[in-house]
Amino acid sequence: MKRYCQTLTLKDDPELIRKYREVHSRVWPEIKAGIREVGILDMQIYLKGNRLFMIMDTVDSFDWEKDNARLATLPRQKEWEEYVAEFQNAADPHAPSHEKWQLMEKVFQL
Repeated sequence: MKRYCQTLTLKDDPELIRKYREVHSRVWPEIKAGIREVGILDMQIYLKGNRLFMIMDTVDSFDWEKDNARLATLPRQKEWEEYVAEFQNAADPHAPSHEKWQLMEKVFQL
């Protein structure tokens, strides 16, 4: 299994942050299915203020570029990305998810 940790900031607006939380309490079924289809086994997003932290566990054969590119082509994925871009503080709101979310470097492991 591979693990990826990523970060992204939301717009610093309490109402938008509330809506972002609400949206993620009812993620569209096509989005969940696509995530699983490309080999993502588990995905969790944590929030502190307007900072998001994502943990993503994948199959061993997961290829960051290839499988994220494939995910971007799956049903409703582009629509979902445009929908959540309203909340995100990304340099390019039209970029695919794996470009908006920034990979983090592991600096410690017990």
